[in-house]
Amino acid sequence: MLLACCHLKPALPQKIFCRLWAVMGKLQSKLRHSGYKYSRPDGLIEERVQTKASREYSPAHVDTVSVVATLNSDLCVSGGKDKTAVAYNWTTGHVVKRFRGHEREITKIACIPKSNQFFSASRDKTVMMWDLQASSQPRQRLSGHAMVVTGLAVSPDSSQLCTGSRDNSLLLWDVGTGRCVERASVSRNLVTHLCWVPREPYVLQSSEDKTIRLWDSRGLQMAHVFPTKRHIQTHCEVSVDGHTCISCSSGFGGEGCEATLWDLRQTRDRICEYKGHFQTVASCVFLPKSMALPPMIATSAHDSTVKIWNQDTGACLFTLSLDGSGPLTSLAVGDITSLLCASFYRGIHLLSMDYSRGLELKEVAAF
Repeated sequence: MLLACCHLKPALPQKIFCRLWAVMGKLQSKLRHSGYKYSRPDGLIEERVQTKASREYSPAHVDTVSVVATLNSDLCVSGGKDKTAVAYNWTTGHVVKRFRGHEREITKIACIPKSNQFFSASRDKTVMMWDLQASSQPRQRLSGHAMVVTGLAVSPDSSQLCTGSRDNSLLLWDVGTGRCVERASVSRNLVTHLCWVPREPYVLQSSEDKTIRLWDSRGLQMAHVFPTKRHIQTHCEVSVDGHTCISCSSGFGGEGCEATLWDLRQTRDRICEYKGHFQTVASCVFLPKSMALPPMIATSAHDSTVKIWNQDTGACLFTLSLDGSGPLTSLAVGDITSLLCASFYRGIHLLSMDYSRGLELKEVAAF
């Protein structure tokens, strides 16, 4: 059944709310989930599920969290308006390490596979490389963009880093030397996200010009442009097998606000659309496959909801409302049953997928 969101409650000013969240975590943690009826604009009455955290976790940030990424099976890395990257053990609820060096908000995080290293991008126009096992100082500082860096993607062999910016450019870096080896620029191509196609030399890119582009890292040449959408493409993600990708659309009042599944291997056509959010869809992920369930994807949006979709049919399988969290900014897969969701006002939410009764998504903690 397709579930929809309700109107958000008025929120406190952002910085005040975040400070209150850091101080009142224990009170927040005692609230349980509940359900209620929602009257959709089309007249249908549907049941929604809203939850509050049940575990007491230490807060990772004191301001809006812009991005969260998984470093390994226990650790995630996040960044936001407090200019700090935080490595966090989401299984125990404790900060492992804080990394400071950026002068403005952190916009993106990209982890190097099978390592303790990651990259952060920022509104200060730089990218920094960090090592969990080394000091809190960056191992590398990469400067080359003229505006905020809005895309980061590490190659499958970890030897290259691709960065994108609102300056319309993509840069390709040698990770070992920290040198920029290729540069490409397309007029009005304001980059919103980058991801590397597994086992391939291709980089997928979403843009404010409403397009999805595929780049060949060998010379950083444009390999394909997907059909233009009607709204800004805010995010993109590639499946583990590299056969398909998802992109997300901006929008408001249900206009736009969708995710789109594309074929990457053969026709490169649109396969399916996922409609049901009422504000900009900010993030999307492919969920780990379950033997008992069809392939699924998850989306998070500015309407404070996380939705689980049947990848093949486009049907919405479950909607979780994180009321009071404001816009949801980023999603990451923790493990086969866990999702991490970053938000404006309530930090990062740890969500659990319960398959015992088909599918249920619930909030376990927030930090």
